[in-house]
Amino acid sequence: MRQGRCPQRFGGKTFCRRRAIIACGRRCGNMASLKKLLSDSVVYGLSSIVGRFLNYLLVPVYTYHISAASGDYGVVTNIYAYTALLLVLLTFGMETTFFYFASRDGADRRRVFATAAGAVGTVAALFVALLFVFIRPVASAMGYADHPSYLLAMGVVVALDAFQSIFFARLRLEGRAWKFAGLKLGFIVVNIALNLFVFLVAPGLAADGRLGWYDEGSNVGYIFYINLLCTSLVTLGFLPELRDCRPSAFDRGLLPQMLRYAWPLLLLGLAGILNQVADKILMPFLLPGDEGRVQLGMYGACVKIAMLMAIITQAFRYAYEPFVFGGQRDKDSKPMQARATKYFVMFTLLAFLAVSAYMDLFRHLVSPDYWGALPAVPVVMMAEILMGVYFNLSFWYKLIGQTWWGAVMSAAGCAVLVAVNVVFVPRVGYMACAWGGLAGYGVCVLLSYTIGQRKNPVPYQTGAIILCFALALLLFGLMQWLRPGSLVGRLALNTVLLLAYVATMAFMERSALAGAVNRLKKHKS
Repeated sequence: MRQGRCPQRFGGKTFCRRRAIIACGRRCGNMASLKKLLSDSVVYGLSSIVGRFLNYLLVPVYTYHISAASGDYGVVTNIYAYTALLLVLLTFGMETTFFYFASRDGADRRRVFATAAGAVGTVAALFVALLFVFIRPVASAMGYADHPSYLLAMGVVVALDAFQSIFFARLRLEGRAWKFAGLKLGFIVVNIALNLFVFLVAPGLAADGRLGWYDEGSNVGYIFYINLLCTSLVTLGFLPELRDCRPSAFDRGLLPQMLRYAWPLLLLGLAGILNQVADKILMPFLLPGDEGRVQLGMYGACVKIAMLMAIITQAFRYAYEPFVFGGQRDKDSKPMQARATKYFVMFTLLAFLAVSAYMDLFRHLVSPDYWGALPAVPVVMMAEILMGVYFNLSFWYKLIGQTWWGAVMSAAGCAVLVAVNVVFVPRVGYMACAWGGLAGYGVCVLLSYTIGQRKNPVPYQTGAIILCFALALLLFGLMQWLRPGSLVGRLALNTVLLLAYVATMAFMERSALAGAVNRLKKHKS
Protein backbone atom coordinates (compact mmCIF):
# COMPACT_ATOMS: atom_id res chain seq x y z
CA MET A 1 0.00 0.00 0.00
CA ARG A 2 1.19 3.53 -0.73
CA GLN A 3 2.29 5.57 2.18
CA GLY A 4 2.40 9.33 2.55
CA ARG A 5 2.89 12.05 5.05
CA CYS A 6 -0.29 13.05 6.85
CA PRO A 7 -0.81 16.74 7.68
CA GLN A 8 -1.75 15.69 11.21
CA ARG A 9 -0.66 12.82 13.38
CA PHE A 10 -3.25 10.08 12.90
CA GLY A 11 -3.57 7.42 15.53
CA GLY A 12 -0.22 8.42 17.00
CA LYS A 13 1.73 7.80 13.75
CA THR A 14 3.28 10.31 11.39
CA PHE A 15 3.05 7.98 8.37
CA CYS A 16 -0.19 6.15 7.56
CA ARG A 17 -1.69 3.96 4.91
CA ARG A 18 -4.13 5.03 2.22
CA ARG A 19 -7.26 4.60 4.37
CA ALA A 20 -5.65 6.43 7.23
CA ILE A 21 -4.67 9.24 4.87
CA ILE A 22 -8.25 9.48 3.57
CA ALA A 23 -9.65 9.42 7.09
CA CYS A 24 -7.16 12.03 8.22
CA GLY A 25 -7.95 14.15 5.21
CA ARG A 26 -11.59 14.10 6.21
CA ARG A 27 -10.63 14.97 9.74
CA CYS A 28 -8.49 17.88 8.58
CA GLY A 29 -11.29 19.03 6.31
CA ASN A 30 -13.77 18.89 9.16
CA MET A 31 -11.40 20.82 11.38
CA ALA A 32 -10.93 23.45 8.70
CA SER A 33 -14.70 23.73 8.25
CA LEU A 34 -15.19 24.01 12.00
CA LYS A 35 -12.53 26.72 12.26
CA LYS A 36 -14.17 28.59 9.37
CA LEU A 37 -17.57 28.24 11.03
CA LEU A 38 -16.23 29.51 14.34
CA SER A 39 -14.31 32.42 12.81
CA ASP A 40 -17.34 33.50 10.76
CA SER A 41 -19.59 33.16 13.80
CA VAL A 42 -17.24 35.40 15.76
CA VAL A 43 -17.25 38.04 13.02
CA TYR A 44 -21.02 37.92 12.52
CA GLY A 45 -21.65 37.77 16.24
CA LEU A 46 -19.27 40.53 17.22
CA SER A 47 -20.50 42.81 14.44
CA SER A 48 -24.09 42.40 15.68
CA ILE A 49 -23.26 42.58 19.38
CA VAL A 50 -20.81 45.48 19.08
CA GLY A 51 -23.24 47.20 16.74
CA ARG A 52 -26.10 46.86 19.20
CA PHE A 53 -23.90 48.06 22.05
CA LEU A 54 -22.66 51.11 20.16
CA ASN A 55 -26.19 51.94 19.07
CA TYR A 56 -27.28 51.52 22.68
CA LEU A 57 -24.97 54.39 23.62
CA LEU A 58 -27.33 56.75 21.81
CA VAL A 59 -29.99 56.19 24.49
CA PRO A 60 -28.35 58.59 26.99
CA VAL A 61 -27.91 61.15 24.21
CA TYR A 62 -31.59 60.99 23.29
CA THR A 63 -33.05 60.90 26.79
CA TYR A 64 -30.85 63.70 28.15
CA HIS A 65 -31.81 65.95 25.23
CA ILE A 66 -35.48 64.93 24.80
CA SER A 67 -37.60 65.55 27.88
CA ALA A 68 -39.93 62.79 29.06
CA ALA A 69 -42.79 65.27 29.40
CA SER A 70 -42.65 66.09 25.68
CA GLY A 71 -43.54 62.51 24.74
CA ASP A 72 -41.16 62.76 21.78
CA TYR A 73 -39.21 59.67 22.78
CA GLY A 74 -42.51 57.83 22.80
CA VAL A 75 -42.83 58.79 19.12
CA VAL A 76 -39.40 57.28 18.44
CA THR A 77 -40.30 54.08 20.31
CA ASN A 78 -43.63 53.76 18.53
CA ILE A 79 -42.36 54.32 14.98
CA TYR A 80 -39.42 51.96 15.42
CA ALA A 81 -41.87 49.29 16.61
CA TYR A 82 -43.80 49.71 13.37
CA THR A 83 -40.61 49.44 11.30
CA ALA A 84 -39.67 46.16 13.01
CA LEU A 85 -43.09 44.72 12.14
CA LEU A 86 -42.97 46.04 8.57
CA LEU A 87 -39.49 44.58 8.02
CA VAL A 88 -40.85 41.09 8.68
CA LEU A 89 -43.76 41.73 6.30
CA LEU A 90 -41.59 43.12 3.50
CA THR A 91 -39.01 40.32 3.67
CA PHE A 92 -41.81 37.68 4.03
CA GLY A 93 -39.39 34.89 4.94
CA MET A 94 -37.41 35.29 1.72
CA GLU A 95 -34.05 35.58 3.49
CA THR A 96 -34.23 32.02 4.86
CA THR A 97 -35.85 30.88 1.63
CA PHE A 98 -32.88 32.19 -0.32
CA PHE A 99 -30.54 30.17 1.91
CA TYR A 100 -32.57 27.01 1.36
CA PHE A 101 -32.84 27.22 -2.43
CA ALA A 102 -29.32 28.51 -3.02
CA SER A 103 -27.85 25.63 -0.98
CA ARG A 104 -29.59 22.83 -2.90
CA ASP A 105 -27.54 20.57 -5.15
CA GLY A 106 -27.20 21.98 -8.64
CA ALA A 107 -28.74 25.32 -7.72
CA ASP A 108 -27.84 28.37 -9.78
CA ARG A 109 -27.07 30.72 -6.91
CA ARG A 110 -27.09 33.85 -9.04
CA ARG A 111 -30.50 33.03 -10.42
CA VAL A 112 -31.85 32.24 -6.95
CA PHE A 113 -30.37 35.49 -5.66
CA ALA A 114 -31.84 37.54 -8.50
CA THR A 115 -35.26 35.96 -7.96
CA ALA A 116 -35.26 36.56 -4.20
CA ALA A 117 -33.91 40.09 -4.49
CA GLY A 118 -36.32 40.89 -7.32
CA ALA A 119 -39.33 39.65 -5.35
CA VAL A 120 -38.42 41.54 -2.18
CA GLY A 121 -37.39 44.64 -4.13
CA THR A 122 -40.68 44.71 -6.04
CA VAL A 123 -42.76 44.39 -2.86
CA ALA A 124 -40.64 47.05 -1.12
CA ALA A 125 -40.98 49.47 -4.05
CA LEU A 126 -44.74 48.92 -4.18
CA PHE A 127 -44.95 49.58 -0.44
CA VAL A 128 -43.06 52.88 -0.76
CA ALA A 129 -45.23 53.96 -3.70
CA LEU A 130 -48.44 53.24 -1.77
CA LEU A 131 -47.07 55.01 1.28
CA PHE A 132 -46.39 58.19 -0.72
CA VAL A 133 -49.87 58.08 -2.25
CA PHE A 134 -51.74 57.47 1.02
CA ILE A 135 -49.40 59.21 3.47
CA ARG A 136 -52.01 61.72 4.71
CA PRO A 137 -54.68 59.23 5.84
CA VAL A 138 -52.03 56.83 7.15
CA ALA A 139 -50.34 59.57 9.20
CA SER A 140 -53.68 60.72 10.54
CA ALA A 141 -54.72 57.18 11.56
CA MET A 142 -51.40 56.65 13.38
CA GLY A 143 -51.59 60.01 15.16
CA TYR A 144 -48.85 61.73 13.14
CA ALA A 145 -50.92 64.02 10.97
CA ASP A 146 -48.55 66.91 11.80
CA HIS A 147 -45.42 64.90 10.96
CA PRO A 148 -46.01 62.71 7.90
CA SER A 149 -42.33 63.11 6.98
CA TYR A 150 -41.41 60.85 9.91
CA LEU A 151 -43.41 58.03 8.38
CA LEU A 152 -42.11 58.66 4.86
CA ALA A 153 -38.50 58.60 6.03
CA MET A 154 -38.88 55.39 8.02
CA GLY A 155 -41.01 53.82 5.30
CA VAL A 156 -38.13 54.21 2.85
CA VAL A 157 -35.70 52.96 5.52
CA VAL A 158 -37.63 49.74 6.14
CA ALA A 159 -38.02 49.16 2.38
CA LEU A 160 -34.25 49.53 1.89
CA ASP A 161 -33.56 47.29 4.89
CA ALA A 162 -35.82 44.59 3.44
CA PHE A 163 -34.06 44.77 0.07
CA GLN A 164 -30.63 44.73 1.73
CA SER A 165 -31.53 41.64 3.79
CA ILE A 166 -31.18 39.44 0.69
CA PHE A 167 -27.78 40.96 -0.05
CA PHE A 168 -26.60 40.38 3.50
CA ALA A 169 -27.89 36.80 3.23
CA ARG A 170 -25.79 36.33 0.10
CA LEU A 171 -22.68 37.60 1.91
CA ARG A 172 -23.28 35.05 4.66
CA LEU A 173 -23.85 32.24 2.15
CA GLU A 174 -20.62 33.09 0.34
CA GLY A 175 -18.67 33.37 3.58
CA ARG A 176 -17.86 37.05 3.08
CA ALA A 177 -18.03 37.81 6.76
CA TRP A 178 -15.76 40.83 6.70
CA LYS A 179 -17.84 42.76 4.18
CA PHE A 180 -20.94 41.83 6.17
CA ALA A 181 -19.39 43.16 9.37
CA GLY A 182 -17.91 46.21 7.64
CA LEU A 183 -21.26 47.36 6.27
CA LYS A 184 -23.08 46.70 9.54
CA LEU A 185 -20.52 48.51 11.67
CA GLY A 186 -20.12 51.26 9.08
CA PHE A 187 -23.82 52.04 9.41
CA ILE A 188 -23.54 52.19 13.20
CA VAL A 189 -20.45 54.42 13.22
CA VAL A 190 -21.86 56.95 10.75
CA ASN A 191 -25.24 56.89 12.49
CA ILE A 192 -23.68 57.58 15.90
CA ALA A 193 -21.40 60.31 14.52
CA LEU A 194 -24.28 62.17 12.87
CA ASN A 195 -26.48 61.86 15.96
CA LEU A 196 -23.71 63.16 18.19
CA PHE A 197 -23.26 66.10 15.85
CA VAL A 198 -26.98 66.92 15.79
CA PHE A 199 -27.56 66.58 19.53
CA LEU A 200 -24.25 67.78 20.98
CA VAL A 201 -22.55 70.05 18.45
CA ALA A 202 -25.30 71.55 16.30
CA PRO A 203 -27.11 73.42 19.14
CA GLY A 204 -23.97 75.41 19.94
CA LEU A 205 -23.29 76.22 16.29
CA ALA A 206 -26.90 77.28 15.79
CA ALA A 207 -26.74 79.55 18.84
CA ASP A 208 -23.73 81.30 17.31
CA GLY A 209 -25.58 81.75 14.04
CA ARG A 210 -23.26 79.37 12.14
CA LEU A 211 -25.88 76.70 11.44
CA GLY A 212 -29.03 78.10 9.94
CA TRP A 213 -30.84 74.83 9.18
CA TYR A 214 -30.84 73.44 12.74
CA ASP A 215 -34.14 73.47 14.66
CA GLU A 216 -34.06 72.07 18.20
CA GLY A 217 -37.76 71.29 17.98
CA SER A 218 -37.07 68.84 15.15
CA ASN A 219 -34.76 66.51 17.10
CA VAL A 220 -37.10 63.54 16.64
CA GLY A 221 -37.19 64.10 12.89
CA TYR A 222 -33.39 64.25 12.75
CA ILE A 223 -33.23 60.74 14.26
CA PHE A 224 -35.29 59.37 11.39
CA TYR A 225 -33.59 61.41 8.66
CA ILE A 226 -30.13 60.30 9.82
CA ASN A 227 -31.29 56.70 9.73
CA LEU A 228 -32.50 57.21 6.15
CA LEU A 229 -29.17 58.68 5.09
CA CYS A 230 -27.11 55.90 6.68
CA THR A 231 -29.32 53.14 5.27
CA SER A 232 -28.97 54.67 1.79
CA LEU A 233 -25.19 54.68 2.15
CA VAL A 234 -25.23 50.96 3.01
CA THR A 235 -27.18 50.32 -0.19
CA LEU A 236 -24.33 51.91 -2.14
CA GLY A 237 -22.03 49.31 -0.62
CA PHE A 238 -23.91 46.64 -2.56
CA LEU A 239 -23.38 48.16 -6.00
CA PRO A 240 -21.17 45.22 -7.15
CA GLU A 241 -23.88 42.73 -6.16
CA LEU A 242 -26.62 44.79 -7.82
CA ARG A 243 -25.22 43.76 -11.21
CA ASP A 244 -26.54 40.24 -10.56
CA CYS A 245 -30.12 41.56 -10.19
CA ARG A 246 -30.71 41.91 -13.92
CA PRO A 247 -34.29 41.16 -15.02
CA SER A 248 -32.96 38.44 -17.32
CA ALA A 249 -31.71 36.49 -14.28
CA PHE A 250 -35.15 36.52 -12.60
CA ASP A 251 -36.63 33.01 -12.66
CA ARG A 252 -40.43 33.16 -12.89
CA GLY A 253 -40.68 29.39 -12.61
CA LEU A 254 -38.66 29.34 -9.40
CA LEU A 255 -40.58 32.14 -7.68
CA PRO A 256 -43.77 30.12 -6.92
CA GLN A 257 -41.66 27.40 -5.29
CA MET A 258 -39.88 29.98 -3.16
CA LEU A 259 -43.16 31.60 -2.12
CA ARG A 260 -44.62 28.24 -1.05
CA TYR A 261 -41.59 27.68 1.14
CA ALA A 262 -41.61 31.24 2.50
CA TRP A 263 -45.18 31.73 3.70
CA PRO A 264 -44.91 29.54 6.85
CA LEU A 265 -41.74 31.45 7.70
CA LEU A 266 -43.66 34.71 7.30
CA LEU A 267 -46.27 33.53 9.82
CA LEU A 268 -43.54 32.44 12.23
CA GLY A 269 -41.74 35.76 11.85
CA LEU A 270 -44.93 37.77 12.35
CA ALA A 271 -45.85 35.90 15.51
CA GLY A 272 -42.33 36.33 16.86
CA ILE A 273 -42.00 40.05 16.14
CA LEU A 274 -45.47 40.83 17.47
CA ASN A 275 -44.38 39.38 20.80
CA GLN A 276 -41.66 42.04 20.87
CA VAL A 277 -43.42 45.13 19.53
CA ALA A 278 -47.20 44.71 19.96
CA ASP A 279 -47.21 46.55 23.28
CA LYS A 280 -45.34 49.53 21.83
CA ILE A 281 -47.76 49.69 18.89
CA LEU A 282 -50.89 49.32 21.01
CA MET A 283 -50.11 51.75 23.82
CA PRO A 284 -50.87 55.01 21.90
CA PHE A 285 -54.29 53.58 21.04
CA LEU A 286 -54.98 52.25 24.55
CA LEU A 287 -53.76 55.46 26.18
CA PRO A 288 -54.51 58.12 23.54
CA GLY A 289 -53.12 61.62 23.61
CA ASP A 290 -50.06 63.04 25.36
CA GLU A 291 -50.33 60.64 28.31
CA GLY A 292 -49.81 57.60 26.09
CA ARG A 293 -46.77 59.09 24.34
CA VAL A 294 -45.20 60.17 27.64
CA GLN A 295 -45.63 56.74 29.24
CA LEU A 296 -44.43 54.97 26.11
CA GLY A 297 -41.35 57.19 26.01
CA MET A 298 -40.53 56.48 29.64
CA TYR A 299 -41.13 52.76 29.19
CA GLY A 300 -39.18 52.60 25.92
CA ALA A 301 -36.20 54.39 27.44
CA CYS A 302 -36.01 52.41 30.67
CA VAL A 303 -36.36 49.00 29.05
CA LYS A 304 -33.22 49.83 27.09
CA ILE A 305 -31.43 49.08 30.34
CA ALA A 306 -32.78 45.54 30.05
CA MET A 307 -31.13 45.36 26.63
CA LEU A 308 -27.77 45.18 28.41
CA MET A 309 -28.75 41.66 29.37
CA ALA A 310 -30.11 40.97 25.89
CA ILE A 311 -26.69 41.82 24.42
CA ILE A 312 -24.99 39.40 26.84
CA THR A 313 -27.46 36.60 26.10
CA GLN A 314 -27.09 37.17 22.36
CA ALA A 315 -23.35 36.58 22.73
CA PHE A 316 -24.09 33.29 24.48
CA ARG A 317 -26.49 32.26 21.71
CA TYR A 318 -23.95 32.99 18.98
CA ALA A 319 -21.45 30.79 20.79
CA TYR A 320 -23.46 27.58 21.00
CA GLU A 321 -26.15 27.74 18.31
CA PRO A 322 -23.89 26.43 15.48
CA PHE A 323 -22.98 23.39 17.56
CA VAL A 324 -26.60 22.42 18.15
CA PHE A 325 -27.33 22.25 14.44
CA GLY A 326 -23.90 20.89 13.61
CA GLY A 327 -24.33 18.01 16.05
CA GLN A 328 -27.96 17.16 15.38
CA ARG A 329 -27.05 13.69 14.04
CA ASP A 330 -24.81 12.94 17.00
CA LYS A 331 -26.21 10.59 19.60
CA ASP A 332 -25.05 13.05 22.27
CA SER A 333 -26.85 15.98 20.67
CA LYS A 334 -29.87 15.95 22.98
CA PRO A 335 -27.90 15.78 26.24
CA MET A 336 -25.80 18.62 24.86
CA GLN A 337 -28.95 20.67 24.20
CA ALA A 338 -30.09 19.97 27.73
CA ARG A 339 -26.79 21.14 29.18
CA ALA A 340 -26.79 24.21 26.93
CA THR A 341 -30.26 25.16 28.16
CA LYS A 342 -29.26 24.79 31.81
CA TYR A 343 -26.12 26.88 31.32
CA PHE A 344 -28.12 29.44 29.38
CA VAL A 345 -30.51 29.85 32.30
CA MET A 346 -27.67 30.05 34.83
CA PHE A 347 -25.82 32.60 32.72
CA THR A 348 -28.79 34.85 31.98
CA LEU A 349 -30.02 34.80 35.57
CA LEU A 350 -26.54 35.95 36.59
CA ALA A 351 -26.89 38.84 34.13
CA PHE A 352 -30.37 39.58 35.53
CA LEU A 353 -29.00 39.77 39.07
CA ALA A 354 -25.97 41.82 37.99
CA VAL A 355 -28.11 44.50 36.32
CA SER A 356 -30.50 44.49 39.28
CA ALA A 357 -27.64 44.69 41.79
CA TYR A 358 -26.15 47.77 40.17
CA MET A 359 -29.35 49.46 39.03
CA ASP A 360 -28.34 52.54 41.03
CA LEU A 361 -25.52 52.94 38.49
CA PHE A 362 -27.22 51.70 35.34
CA ARG A 363 -30.18 54.02 35.76
CA HIS A 364 -27.96 56.96 34.86
CA LEU A 365 -27.89 55.64 31.30
CA VAL A 366 -31.23 57.44 30.93
CA SER A 367 -32.23 60.89 32.11
CA PRO A 368 -33.80 61.17 35.58
CA ASP A 369 -36.95 62.36 33.77
CA TYR A 370 -37.52 58.75 32.73
CA TRP A 371 -36.76 56.99 36.03
CA GLY A 372 -40.44 56.63 36.84
CA ALA A 373 -40.53 53.56 34.57
CA LEU A 374 -37.56 51.80 36.23
CA PRO A 375 -39.84 49.28 38.05
CA ALA A 376 -40.60 47.75 34.64
CA VAL A 377 -36.94 46.86 34.01
CA PRO A 378 -36.70 43.65 36.13
CA VAL A 379 -39.96 42.36 34.64
CA VAL A 380 -38.71 43.02 31.10
CA MET A 381 -35.39 41.34 31.91
CA MET A 382 -37.18 38.25 33.14
CA ALA A 383 -39.26 38.26 29.95
CA GLU A 384 -35.99 38.41 27.98
CA ILE A 385 -34.78 35.33 29.86
CA LEU A 386 -37.97 33.44 29.04
CA MET A 387 -37.60 34.47 25.41
CA GLY A 388 -34.11 32.96 25.48
CA VAL A 389 -35.40 29.77 27.08
CA TYR A 390 -38.08 29.58 24.39
CA PHE A 391 -35.34 29.97 21.78
CA ASN A 392 -33.46 27.03 23.31
CA LEU A 393 -36.57 24.88 23.50
CA SER A 394 -37.46 25.72 19.90
CA PHE A 395 -34.70 23.50 18.54
CA TRP A 396 -36.98 20.47 18.71
CA TYR A 397 -39.28 21.60 15.89
CA LYS A 398 -36.42 23.07 13.86
CA LEU A 399 -34.46 19.82 13.94
CA ILE A 400 -37.43 17.69 12.86
CA GLY A 401 -38.53 20.17 10.18
CA GLN A 402 -41.90 21.14 11.72
CA THR A 403 -41.34 24.89 11.95
CA TRP A 404 -45.07 25.59 11.78
CA TRP A 405 -45.19 24.65 15.46
CA GLY A 406 -43.17 27.79 16.12
CA ALA A 407 -45.84 29.92 14.47
CA VAL A 408 -48.59 28.27 16.51
CA MET A 409 -46.85 28.69 19.86
CA SER A 410 -45.64 32.21 19.14
CA ALA A 411 -49.16 33.19 18.07
CA ALA A 412 -50.53 31.84 21.36
CA GLY A 413 -47.99 33.85 23.32
CA CYS A 414 -48.78 36.95 21.26
CA ALA A 415 -52.50 36.52 21.96
CA VAL A 416 -51.80 36.47 25.70
CA LEU A 417 -49.57 39.55 25.42
CA VAL A 418 -52.21 41.50 23.48
CA ALA A 419 -54.97 40.46 25.89
CA VAL A 420 -52.98 41.62 28.93
CA ASN A 421 -52.22 44.94 27.22
CA VAL A 422 -55.79 45.58 26.11
CA VAL A 423 -57.24 44.82 29.54
CA PHE A 424 -54.65 46.41 31.82
CA VAL A 425 -52.82 49.22 29.97
CA PRO A 426 -55.77 51.65 30.38
CA ARG A 427 -55.69 50.88 34.13
CA VAL A 428 -52.00 50.59 35.08
CA GLY A 429 -50.15 51.99 32.07
CA TYR A 430 -46.73 50.80 30.93
CA MET A 431 -46.38 48.14 33.67
CA ALA A 432 -49.03 46.12 31.82
CA CYS A 433 -46.71 46.09 28.80
CA ALA A 434 -43.93 44.58 30.90
CA TRP A 435 -46.13 41.95 32.54
CA GLY A 436 -47.82 41.17 29.22
CA GLY A 437 -44.46 40.31 27.66
CA LEU A 438 -43.57 38.10 30.61
CA ALA A 439 -46.92 36.29 30.42
CA GLY A 440 -46.67 35.85 26.64
CA TYR A 441 -43.21 34.30 26.71
CA GLY A 442 -44.19 32.20 29.73
CA VAL A 443 -46.97 30.64 27.65
CA CYS A 444 -44.52 30.03 24.78
CA VAL A 445 -42.09 28.27 27.12
CA LEU A 446 -44.78 26.03 28.64
CA LEU A 447 -46.21 25.08 25.25
CA SER A 448 -42.82 24.43 23.65
CA TYR A 449 -41.63 22.30 26.57
CA THR A 450 -44.86 20.30 26.85
CA ILE A 451 -45.28 19.61 23.13
CA GLY A 452 -41.56 19.19 22.50
CA GLN A 453 -41.21 16.47 25.14
CA ARG A 454 -43.82 14.48 23.24
CA LYS A 455 -42.58 15.11 19.72
CA ASN A 456 -38.80 15.08 20.20
CA PRO A 457 -37.96 14.64 23.91
CA VAL A 458 -34.79 16.16 25.34
CA PRO A 459 -33.54 15.28 28.87
CA TYR A 460 -33.68 18.81 30.24
CA GLN A 461 -32.50 19.21 33.83
CA THR A 462 -35.76 20.81 34.90
CA GLY A 463 -35.06 20.44 38.63
CA ALA A 464 -31.77 22.33 38.39
CA ILE A 465 -33.34 24.99 36.14
CA ILE A 466 -36.25 25.57 38.54
CA LEU A 467 -33.78 25.80 41.43
CA CYS A 468 -31.76 28.43 39.55
CA PHE A 469 -34.88 30.54 38.98
CA ALA A 470 -35.99 30.16 42.61
CA LEU A 471 -32.58 31.20 43.95
CA ALA A 472 -32.31 34.18 41.58
CA LEU A 473 -35.77 35.43 42.51
CA LEU A 474 -35.02 34.98 46.22
CA LEU A 475 -31.80 37.00 45.94
CA PHE A 476 -33.56 39.64 43.84
CA GLY A 477 -36.23 39.93 46.55
CA LEU A 478 -33.53 40.39 49.19
CA MET A 479 -31.96 43.15 47.09
CA GLN A 480 -35.29 44.98 47.07
CA TRP A 481 -36.07 44.33 50.75
CA LEU A 482 -32.66 44.86 52.36
CA ARG A 483 -31.86 48.32 51.02
CA PRO A 484 -29.29 50.22 53.11
CA GLY A 485 -29.69 53.97 53.08
CA SER A 486 -26.31 54.72 51.47
CA LEU A 487 -25.36 53.94 47.87
CA VAL A 488 -22.12 52.26 48.96
CA GLY A 489 -24.02 50.06 51.41
CA ARG A 490 -26.53 48.99 48.75
CA LEU A 491 -23.81 48.18 46.23
CA ALA A 492 -21.80 46.23 48.82
CA LEU A 493 -24.82 44.18 49.96
CA ASN A 494 -25.92 43.47 46.38
CA THR A 495 -22.40 42.39 45.47
CA VAL A 496 -22.41 39.87 48.32
CA LEU A 497 -25.77 38.51 47.18
CA LEU A 498 -24.51 38.31 43.59
CA LEU A 499 -21.43 36.36 44.72
CA ALA A 500 -23.72 34.06 46.71
CA TYR A 501 -25.50 33.16 43.47
CA VAL A 502 -22.19 32.47 41.71
CA ALA A 503 -20.95 30.31 44.59
CA THR A 504 -24.20 28.33 44.70
CA MET A 505 -24.09 27.67 40.97
CA ALA A 506 -20.45 26.56 41.20
CA PHE A 507 -21.33 24.20 44.08
CA MET A 508 -24.26 22.76 42.10
CA GLU A 509 -22.06 22.08 39.09
CA ARG A 510 -19.34 20.52 41.20
CA SER A 511 -21.88 18.23 42.89
CA ALA A 512 -23.42 17.30 39.54
CA LEU A 513 -19.98 16.47 38.12
CA ALA A 514 -19.08 14.36 41.15
CA GLY A 515 -22.38 12.49 40.82
CA ALA A 516 -21.74 11.80 37.14
CA VAL A 517 -18.26 10.46 37.91
CA ASN A 518 -19.61 8.16 40.62
CA ARG A 519 -22.31 6.81 38.31
CA LEU A 520 -19.69 6.14 35.64
CA LYS A 521 -17.51 4.25 38.12
CA LYS A 522 -20.46 2.13 39.23
CA HIS A 523 -21.37 1.39 35.63
CA LYS A 524 -17.82 0.21 34.83
CA SER A 525 -17.67 -1.95 37.93
